[in-house]
Amino acid sequence: MQTKKTYTLQEATKKMEHYCAYQERCHQEVRQKLETMYMIPEAIDVIIVHLLEHNFLNEERFAKTFVSGKFKIKKWGRSRLSYELKKKDVSKVNINQALATIQEEEYIEVFNDLAEKRLHSIKEKDKFKKRKKLIDYLLYRGWESYLVYEKATELIK
Repeated sequence: MQTKKTYTLQEATKKMEHYCAYQERCHQEVRQKLETMYMIPEAIDVIIVHLLEHNFLNEERFAKTFVSGKFKIKKWGRSRLSYELKKKDVSKVNINQALATIQEEEYIEVFNDLAEKRLHSIKEKDKFKKRKKLIDYLLYRGWESYLVYEKATELIK
């Protein structure tokens, strides 16, 4: 028989301070973590307020960090970034502020590099199938459809 570990309010608060200090977190992640620690809803609210007051939890900072990381490392487009942040219950204002941090020139440059790299890795001989594979890949990554179709037409003639 296994007993579940219980935490006092102070222990849980300290644990969540470390959790938030290690990496930027959104409110939803913190709430889920506290629920897995079997904290009651009142205690969860008290801890979240504490984290907000002491700047351990900041949704605007989280959104900017998330966008920056996923754009630079995974090369996601604005649509995918926006979708993923919405899934994490980040407010529309914070999503828009975070997306605004991406420079337009850098955005287009990353898109062009990604499209050309992917095109060279597609082994398909049929140009229509090759075009579809490129388009599907770029759309899945969250790039705007007008950019994707324009680039596919330009690269595959």
